[in-house]
Amino acid sequence: MTLPYQRILLTGGAGFIGSHLAEALLARGAQLSIVDNFDSFYSPVWKRANIEDVRRAGAFELHETDIRDYERLRKIFAAARPQAIIHLAARAGVRPSIEQPRLYEEVNVLATVNLLELAREFAVAHFVFGSSSSVYGATSRAPFSEDHFELRPISPYAATKLACELHCYTYAHLYGLPMTCLRFFTVYGPRQRPDLAIHKFTALLEAGRPLPIFGDGQTGRDYTYVDDIVAGVLAALDHAPQPPAGSAPFEVFNLGNSHPVTLNELVALLERVTGRTARRDVKPLQPGDVPLTWADISKAGRLLGFHPSTPLDAGLVKFVAWYRSAPAERKASAQG
Repeated sequence: MTLPYQRILLTGGAGFIGSHLAEALLARGAQLSIVDNFDSFYSPVWKRANIEDVRRAGAFELHETDIRDYERLRKIFAAARPQAIIHLAARAGVRPSIEQPRLYEEVNVLATVNLLELAREFAVAHFVFGSSSSVYGATSRAPFSEDHFELRPISPYAATKLACELHCYTYAHLYGLPMTCLRFFTVYGPRQRPDLAIHKFTALLEAGRPLPIFGDGQTGRDYTYVDDIVAGVLAALDHAPQPPAGSAPFEVFNLGNSHPVTLNELVALLERVTGRTARRDVKPLQPGDVPLTWADISKAGRLLGFHPSTPLDAGLVKFVAWYRSAPAERKASAQG
């Protein structure tokens, strides 16, 4: 197929979503440069295994670099001359961000400004930023729509993601740099991070260990299968903002499944898929956790043709099959 951008720089390409996206970009014939520092937030061994999976999809340039290192990034840009950037690298996790807010600000916000500055300098044609549903906070009307402007994030992680969106808008306004921000809603699937609920719960169920349930199990999440997210990112990449004269070339899209499921419902589905019975370890609600995420995806459907096709029960079957075939060291890590 004809690509709107041949040379693409992808940050965070060794991670969960990034590695799936890298495979899809290579399948489309992209000339791909991946930047990843193999951070120890979870085992770098996992990320190196992800990269080996990507290598089987095609050839690419790998730069093991921290995106906070501006001078090193500039050399990468000078060599790669990317036409488009997909920026997924970030310090992830709501709860850890409460313990390390300065680190999250540095990794997520400062590093994003580094990339924006280099995108401006090297005349990048489209900048796609991986944001998060967490920017909506606890007070937005459900389902969450991109035209909700009174956003009140309730964790440092969420605040950094919203700050990055605002920086993206500023660069679109000042320099005419086309910007697209994608708010991901609770992505799951093969290679998912071990700290996230579906992976953690599957590991604990398989090991016969109790599941930590925060609150009464009525919190809801809009679980979205990774293949659907990748399809949305590719569609957004191909759809650079083209606003009316005088407007900034900037768009925000929700990428979710638009079918929130409670924690209790998730556990019941996992019990059915795994054939195991859950034991529950009930704990207080955690600071920073929102009670509900629910994506209004009408805008993404209308402008991007985004229509997720994987219901949660089918996605869980795929995830559990992957988990059971994963190396033993991944299971041990997830259980721990």
